[in-house]
Amino acid sequence: MSGLLDVRDLYVTYAGGTGEVPAVRGVDLSLNPGDTLGLAGESGSGKSTVALALLRLLPATARVTGRILLEGEDVLQMRWGRLRAVRWAGASVVFQGAMHSLNPVRRIGEQVAEPLLLHRVVRPNQVQARVAELLEQVGLPASRSRDHPHRLSGGQRQRVMIAMALACEPRLIIADEATTALDVMIQAQILALLERLVKENGIGMLMISHDLSVLADACDRVAIMYAGRLVEEGPAREVVHRPAHPYASALSAAFPKIGDPASRLAPRGLPGDPPDPADPPPGCAFRPRCAVAEPVCATVDPPLWPLHPNPDGHSDRYAACVHVGPEEAGASKETSPEETSR
Repeated sequence: MSGLLDVRDLYVTYAGGTGEVPAVRGVDLSLNPGDTLGLAGESGSGKSTVALALLRLLPATARVTGRILLEGEDVLQMRWGRLRAVRWAGASVVFQGAMHSLNPVRRIGEQVAEPLLLHRVVRPNQVQARVAELLEQVGLPASRSRDHPHRLSGGQRQRVMIAMALACEPRLIIADEATTALDVMIQAQILALLERLVKENGIGMLMISHDLSVLADACDRVAIMYAGRLVEEGPAREVVHRPAHPYASALSAAFPKIGDPASRLAPRGLPGDPPDPADPPPGCAFRPRCAVAEPVCATVDPPLWPLHPNPDGHSDRYAACVHVGPEEAGASKETSPEETSR
């Protein structure tokens, strides 16, 4: 177990018109202080549901089971008073679209000061100095604290959101598509800022994005989600540039590569649509869109197998596919996927 975040066997279901709809199915994640984990996948894959579940921010129609350990304490078992103290101070979230998260009629400084006053991080007479320090930490002059959000650019507003997330010195930051709405130059600046803050403050960050190129540059490790499950996890650059799961390979190929005319002129898309969570196909959920599906894929939903494991069976890369199953994982050739998943 890591000392910061451990998610074990996380399931999230939503109440639907015809019954419960599974959005997240058995997800395991770990994050150490000072590290960044990327979570990628198409819209509807479950990645934002995972992020919201970490701090119990899901609607009342959601049912969550499993364990979410934040520095050893299970978030799902916390009383509301304890959970309220953990939000902002233990872990905080940077959402996509800062203009929708910031209050348009309140000055920037007041909004950054709010979590400081709510959690009594500093004395009231020290709040303004701390606000100025936070703004300067994210590259904004302290004088901007008197501005309203509409007077700041998109990148500046996102910096304010990061300043608010850092206000109570949390151990974990969850960045949910935090740079998606920004142009590439501002995006690069925000990513560099987040990387620096993670390393300088020794905090952990879970970064959620559909853009694999962003995660490859900003994260230590990347986990790929499809239809509510993890299908691959490993070192970021290896997963992005040498994917093992067919879905991860399709995601990587869908992005044109700079300097590669073939990928620019003929980008490889992914045919079809993700499955309906309320009616997933039998076996592997990716099978109907997979170019290398085997007959066994219609009956087996493989677990995450270790790639090139060491003698104790562990590895730094995992993939949930019969093509990287027991033989490649070092198990016996006679071992079936059903037996391995038990």
